[in-house]
Amino acid sequence: MNLRSKLLGLLSLVVLPTTAAADNALADRAHRIIEQRCVVCHACYDAPCQLKLEAHEGLVRGANQTLVYDSTRLLAGDLTRLFDDAQGEAAWRKKGFYPVLDSADPARGVLRRMLDLKQANPLPASGPMPKGFDFRLHRDQQCVQADDFDQFAEDYPLWGMPYGLPALQPDEHATVVSWLDAGAPARRQAPLAPDLQAEIVAWEQFLNGKDNRSRLMARYVYEHLFLATLYLEAQEQPRWFRLVRSASPPGEPIDLLATRRPFDDPGETTFFYRLQSLPITVAAKSHQPYRFDAQRRDWYRSLFLAPDYDVATLPGYDEKTAGNPFKTFAALPVRSRYRFLLEEAEFTIMNFIKGPVCRGQIALNVIDDRFWVMFMDPDELDPELDGAFLEREARNLRLPAARTGTVIDLLQWRRYARGHDRYMRAKAEYLERQYVEQGRRPGLEIIWDGDGSNPNAALTIARHVDTASVVKGFVGETPKTAWFITYSLLERIHYLLVANFDVYGAASHQLESRLYMDFLRMEGELNFLMFLPASQRQALWQHWYRGAPESAREHPFVHSEAMQQETPLVFRSADPKSEFLGWMRARLHGAEAANFDYRRSASPAMVDAFDKLVSARGSHNSFLPAVSFVNVIGPGRDEAYTLLHDAGYSNIAQLFREDERRLPGEDAVTVVAGLIGAHPNQFFQVHEKQVPLFVEDILALRTQEDLSLLRQRYGVRRNSPWFWAVSDRLHALFREQDGLAAGVLDYNRYVGY
Repeated sequence: MNLRSKLLGLLSLVVLPTTAAADNALADRAHRIIEQRCVVCHACYDAPCQLKLEAHEGLVRGANQTLVYDSTRLLAGDLTRLFDDAQGEAAWRKKGFYPVLDSADPARGVLRRMLDLKQANPLPASGPMPKGFDFRLHRDQQCVQADDFDQFAEDYPLWGMPYGLPALQPDEHATVVSWLDAGAPARRQAPLAPDLQAEIVAWEQFLNGKDNRSRLMARYVYEHLFLATLYLEAQEQPRWFRLVRSASPPGEPIDLLATRRPFDDPGETTFFYRLQSLPITVAAKSHQPYRFDAQRRDWYRSLFLAPDYDVATLPGYDEKTAGNPFKTFAALPVRSRYRFLLEEAEFTIMNFIKGPVCRGQIALNVIDDRFWVMFMDPDELDPELDGAFLEREARNLRLPAARTGTVIDLLQWRRYARGHDRYMRAKAEYLERQYVEQGRRPGLEIIWDGDGSNPNAALTIARHVDTASVVKGFVGETPKTAWFITYSLLERIHYLLVANFDVYGAASHQLESRLYMDFLRMEGELNFLMFLPASQRQALWQHWYRGAPESAREHPFVHSEAMQQETPLVFRSADPKSEFLGWMRARLHGAEAANFDYRRSASPAMVDAFDKLVSARGSHNSFLPAVSFVNVIGPGRDEAYTLLHDAGYSNIAQLFREDERRLPGEDAVTVVAGLIGAHPNQFFQVHEKQVPLFVEDILALRTQEDLSLLRQRYGVRRNSPWFWAVSDRLHALFREQDGLAAGVLDYNRYVGY
């Protein structure tokens, strides 16, 4: 019996649903399969052919060959944001999307035929992947339509779906086919519970207050939460919402006002902030959960409505000022704004880590591979919390904004650069005056300790070549650099890389944003150096910027009088940087990051092996991919660990020729318990007794042949028959680690071949 006959036999056993309950049950089973096997590649802006499957509307919308991420685009592109830029199938067809379903003949639908093609031509179950697959991030896309499918199948018989991964199991395939034959119905969402409906009413009433203070507060909240996946109840599987602007008032269906950026003019004199339900499967790479309950609402009241201040007039949406938060929100108390950002600092930073800006090597090489972040205490000395100082410097704090959507925008670059230079000089002069007038130097008291209970006080940011992650706590060994972030720096990072970043913008806009982020990174690093002995600051800076352009090495703040002022801190070791960060790890709430410490769960032999791996810097680590997930199994043991490859560079102050600045001898590996990273490059499955041998094999890596042998011994290849079993287990462990933050992983960067 051939494969087709077997499939037909299986299909004959599937009873087509005849009731609404059965319909929904079939849709539920099919969607779960799509989540587990399809969303791992088809989600967010970089979904191949823009086929976004994390929502049923994305399936109905279909596909489009136009790239969202296009580094060669000379003009701003057409907006194609799901839920925003078109409503309904007909509207998406006008935007150039073609169907992947066929309601008249389901067997002719592109999705169905892609799945059938993989069933008829499965990958070999052993050995390396067949030649011909292209897993590069910027690979050419084959966005085939129904009329051309026969030729596609003849040219690329192994390219069925899931692309470059094992086929669905026969029962999974039969379920999806039955669902497609039934018209691919959406899963019906249960009605909102009364208490949830009441919470929505309360929020929409709160955010649409009539007085000026309420209205300015609501605008500030919206411009900082527009990417958030909001949850109103902390349940295992909460309902997700987002904050939007609507022409229709609360109580009526949402009439969405979609703009390119959140601070763009909504086009209506009167509009309303609304909570829109998101019928989605959350993808880890874009999922940014944010608690939005009654307790949060009361906190907003205390921040923005309880203080005594006036908002005489509301700011408009003039394009010259709307993107400058220091002008738009000048009337809001500065400490209230900072507290808003600080209370959920991981989320604030996550907006640029998981937002649309962070995709691609050029976009990400503006940050080191792993560094720690601390924050200024809002109740202590901080020149940037002086409202008068911020108001005076507002013009110099302007951020690059795409005005024309063409390369002309790039001509404004030097104006912003000069403005930032003037700001840094003004900041240095301000600090110098503060030191003289107040007779104090910044000590440990100006570092926010999370008020003794908030773990957002200490963060770790990790770059993974062309993606990045942020987590609470100081993860790993002492990093090369650290950032100390103040209010204005945190606000500028948000408006540069989140609120003002247009993923559909011209290449000039994206380049301008990347160049300006150099300034913000250096500012955070210089702030950190102020805590170390004055005699060592220059040497550390020069080490971080070996071979960098003079503009980085000779930064004006480096040579300021403020930078020459001695710290009041007393150091006793020959390595003040490590000593200081050790103090911070012990002092800041949650900085120890115990949940990521492999020593808490690993066996003694595993701990010894991982310790050896962490301590061994060198070029052998350069063979490892950026993010490896290790599933350690054994009697009573089924755990996940992550190996993060920390690549060494002479400097990160240049856009291109990154390979020329690589220093493999400085490469290291950070080992953590649990999963960090939404884009794994490799799965390893290792028996706990083999962990010491696994580590020895990593330490012995010298050639690509050694790496191939490592993968052969422990790796999970793309064509391994057990690939999906390991994937399912890692997703389960991810949910156990943090159910609210967990989402579907992304396999577009998976190597494993």
